[in-house]
Amino acid sequence: MRITKAIIPTKGLVVFPEENFILDIGRERSLEGLEYTMKYGDGLVFLTSQKNIELEEPTLEDLYEVGTICEIEHVEKKTNYTRVKVKGLYRAKLVKITERKTYDWVGEFEKLEDECDPVEIQKQSLECIDIITRLINFEMLDNKMKQSFESVIQNHDFQDGGNVLPAFFPAPTEFKQNLLEMSNLNERLKVLYEYIKQFEAAQKLDDKFNNKVRERMEESQKEYFLREKIRAIREELGDAPSENDADEFRKKVKENPYPDYVKEKALEEINRYESLPTSSAENGVVRNYIDWLINIPWWQESKDESDLNIIESKLDEEHYGLKKPKERILEYIAVKEMTNSLKAPIICLVGPPGVGKTSIAKSIAEALNRKFVKIALGGVKDEAEIRGHRRTYLGSMPGRFIQAMKKAGTINPVILIDEIDKMASDYKGDPASAMLEVLDPEQNQFFSDHYLEEPYDLSKVMFIATANYLENIPEALRDRLEIIELSSYTELEKLEIAKKHLIPKQLKENGLKEDQLVISDDILLSIIRYYTREAGVRQLERYISKLCRKAVLAILKDQDTALVIDQAKLIEYLGQPIFEYGRKECEDQVGVVTGLAYTNFGGDILQIEVNKFKGSGKLVLTGQLGDVMKESASIAYDYVKANAEKYHIDSKTFEEMDIHVHVPEGAVPKDGPSAGVTMTTAIVSALGNYKVDANVAMTGEVTLRGNVLPIGGLKEKSLAANRSGIKKIFIPEGNKKDIDDLADVVKENLEIVPVKQVDDILKEVLHD
Repeated sequence: MRITKAIIPTKGLVVFPEENFILDIGRERSLEGLEYTMKYGDGLVFLTSQKNIELEEPTLEDLYEVGTICEIEHVEKKTNYTRVKVKGLYRAKLVKITERKTYDWVGEFEKLEDECDPVEIQKQSLECIDIITRLINFEMLDNKMKQSFESVIQNHDFQDGGNVLPAFFPAPTEFKQNLLEMSNLNERLKVLYEYIKQFEAAQKLDDKFNNKVRERMEESQKEYFLREKIRAIREELGDAPSENDADEFRKKVKENPYPDYVKEKALEEINRYESLPTSSAENGVVRNYIDWLINIPWWQESKDESDLNIIESKLDEEHYGLKKPKERILEYIAVKEMTNSLKAPIICLVGPPGVGKTSIAKSIAEALNRKFVKIALGGVKDEAEIRGHRRTYLGSMPGRFIQAMKKAGTINPVILIDEIDKMASDYKGDPASAMLEVLDPEQNQFFSDHYLEEPYDLSKVMFIATANYLENIPEALRDRLEIIELSSYTELEKLEIAKKHLIPKQLKENGLKEDQLVISDDILLSIIRYYTREAGVRQLERYISKLCRKAVLAILKDQDTALVIDQAKLIEYLGQPIFEYGRKECEDQVGVVTGLAYTNFGGDILQIEVNKFKGSGKLVLTGQLGDVMKESASIAYDYVKANAEKYHIDSKTFEEMDIHVHVPEGAVPKDGPSAGVTMTTAIVSALGNYKVDANVAMTGEVTLRGNVLPIGGLKEKSLAANRSGIKKIFIPEGNKKDIDDLADVVKENLEIVPVKQVDDILKEVLHD
């Protein structure tokens, strides 16, 4: 009798009658066969194994003709496959294919009858079970196989052992297919019995040899044997790491001079990596950690340039001025050469923008023949940016310093920590506190990164930090830094920088030759005085770049051979002058005093105006002043009020007049502790109708007793006074020690008068 059923191929699975099993179906053709069976058939399907299990889309020629008619008992649809519970009914052989429109793998089958001697079947089954029972006691069998053996023995009476035992016993697909095609069950069990005996012998032999080899094996041979065995198993399961990357990691660790604790940690993680399946989410996490651990520099060190003359010439060649940082680097190299051992200094360059803090750091790295890496900390709020994330977090990475070390590739690079004064803090932590360990020479040789988990030596790194405001750096962090202040450039310094560095650089970048653009010293001074007001030279470089572009356009468009910049062309190309050079007051006035201020862009002069009018004795402050300047105004007002008789001011003035203190440019925020003497002088001038010398400027904080307190930024303030045409400046007595550090051009052109009391200033500047 012939029957018609759908055909579903299996991979490495030979189904026997009376066998119950779970089948996962994922291939499109097989799913179509299942759908056909459930829709048009009676729940019966023909299952047969494919000859080559590696084929994803087998043809009918790739399938065995003999298989098993099975009953589908339950169907459960999963995300990417369908799980089917199946029971084998009887053997069948494919006779021919029947054409169907919905599914083309439908065939006619002939049922194959089994022959057996029931008494002999029972006997042969017991013989097989006897061997299987002994196999359970072998130490070489894993627990899963033992449990499978025990389950089969307990749950079957083996009246039909010719089907049950071949289905359950592990054997190659070809061997099982050969058993399935045997019609005589006694013959089938006889062949299976011989196979089980061979399996038992092999297990005993394997156990015997393994015991002998284990006794003689050295540790390295044992490790090799086990790894090869694991690799073979993983390759069989399809879980082997790609391209033997675990072996490459292990080889790299053993061949290179990593510290012992790093080697131990790396080998531990590599062993763990090998034990994880490739489909595991943790596999990528462990591999990424190993990659970081063995690829950051642990011993690689570049050789420093030791010739002090070469280093000095390189620094002088690339930078004009900047005497102190150059001297500090030369001292460091000299001491290192003398002692042959020295921790790298941690230098902090403090100064306004554009004065060359970042560029000098890069030049230092080039002069020392070291790698250079920049870390920008402006706006960093998360402590993990410094110390790294713990490995338990998704997407975790080392901190910026370990990343910088990997980028540098050596243990002694120059790392520029840019904008260290602009770090912030929030609920994620305080990065400034985390920086304490990085920048402490006594601690950073054991720097702890949360991701790396192993101490890392940063002691050979030369850290160079930059900041605009020293006050914005936390005190504990500031204590670990060697502060070098870079002041604003003078006009002459800017002129030399433009001639030696900026103009050649912009000519090269714009494709011009030296004789194609002529800019005289007078024109450069005009640009410096009337188009820029800055501490550094960034804006100056932008204007020089603009002139270079105009020259290129003129040469290509108008066929000019060269462009000579004169005053007329300067105004044509750059527009009308933006700033007034020497913008101090031209005449002595009442209630108007020139103060000196320190801003983001260096020093500047500040006009403070005071007026009086009828009122009730109120003090009015305008000009977008910060809290410190408001306090200075209140102190100045109260001081004048307390000493009114000394300055010939009627005491009724403070009851009948309102005082208005104004600092022009109200849109610009102003704050700082150095405007006290200026406000005091302006208030006395306004209330006593005294004119103030227009050629004088002053700086200093005042107390309620009239004492003048020291201030910061004297270099920048004195340069601003000189630039604005001031002839005399008053400074606090406490800043007398800073006069030697002022630029020569300032000391030549300015009369600098240190004072202890505000009265010393009033006697000099007020005209009766």
